[in-house]
Amino acid sequence: MSAPVLGLLIALTAVLPAAAAAEPASAPPAYVIDAGKVITMNDQDAVLNGVSVVVVDGRITAIGKRNEIDIPENARTIDARDKWLVPGLVDAHDHIAGGLGDLNDSVYLTNPGLRSLDTVTPDNDNLKNARAGGVTSLLLIPGSGTNISGFGTITKTAGRTVDEMVVRAPGSLKIAQAGNPEWYWYGVGRSFMNYNTRQTLLKAKAYHEVWLAYEAGETAEEPQYNPFFHDFRGLFLKEYPAAVHTQIYQVLMTTVDMIARKMDIWTVLDHCTFDAYKVAPLVNETDAFTVNGPRQYYFDRLERRMNGNAARWWQGGVRKLGVNTDAPVIPQEELSYQAAMACWYGWLPYPALRGITRIPAESLGIFDRTGSIEPGKDADLGIWTGDPLDPRSSCELTFVNGKIVYDAKVKRRF
Repeated sequence: MSAPVLGLLIALTAVLPAAAAAEPASAPPAYVIDAGKVITMNDQDAVLNGVSVVVVDGRITAIGKRNEIDIPENARTIDARDKWLVPGLVDAHDHIAGGLGDLNDSVYLTNPGLRSLDTVTPDNDNLKNARAGGVTSLLLIPGSGTNISGFGTITKTAGRTVDEMVVRAPGSLKIAQAGNPEWYWYGVGRSFMNYNTRQTLLKAKAYHEVWLAYEAGETAEEPQYNPFFHDFRGLFLKEYPAAVHTQIYQVLMTTVDMIARKMDIWTVLDHCTFDAYKVAPLVNETDAFTVNGPRQYYFDRLERRMNGNAARWWQGGVRKLGVNTDAPVIPQEELSYQAAMACWYGWLPYPALRGITRIPAESLGIFDRTGSIEPGKDADLGIWTGDPLDPRSSCELTFVNGKIVYDAKVKRRF
């Protein structure tokens, strides 16, 4: 993210009315949430009953019985003793934080200069709906009309300005391998798409290695700056992943082999639909994350049966498995329903809940901030009437960075 671009965006969004945020921009108040059930998603997979969670200055500071933890005198008590407290949901493939008309610029087959950061629009209606569905973080990515369509941005779903929303920019490099990128000239087939991905990344890697040699003092002459390739450097430094729209087993197989294995790039495989689950053995040989959606089922004509995509990935041994909406293809507030549908077609409830909280946070490299309920983490939380994967449940209260950004008692959106 360049400083001039972000500075301009911050300046423009600073003039938005103060009423755009659910709470003032001042420091959030302290809270103590008395919860009936807390799904922590920590390393021990702890599920705690009848405990309190303390939130101070936007972060979680303590979890435990009320008489065993420190609670600030000025803390506001929230009675959720008959409800579930879960981590804020994370959507790892999303298009709704900005103007949808700006996300599908398809000038060239490779568009590294395009950034979803330039389209972020704080507090738009889609973000309000996301918060009502318990979604607190998302990866906003360019569209899939071209092969390499630019850089994504990781944002929170609340904030008065772009600066308040952005977690990391670039948040990813968006790559699309089949399914959408056919708009260039008269259409592009799989062979040319794979060729273009390979040669672009190899050239970008060579550029990066020249700069590495110069920075290490191995060469004396400073390399010429190339705006086409320079932002790719973070990809090879593993500062952000390649988020690859890939589906159908042949294309996903090539993507995994080329990007995750041979180039050793931090890879998030999203969509992963149709019969892509047949590549599970190859995925298991890599560190790639698999984020399935928005299609949750597939009729396999060879097997002559209906398959749940997530269930088949799980049966294939894939454990770094999540779910996405591709919003607005599936409304962002229905992320929990996508996980529920995956369970209807054979996946397991707890892994599915992990697949919309911890796993996507890990896949995007933001698990140090969100995706679980632990002291020190951002207070990105949802208070639900029950299990978020139960369609009868609803999110009643959503926190982002320790601020209440949705309260169904004040104004229910659904």
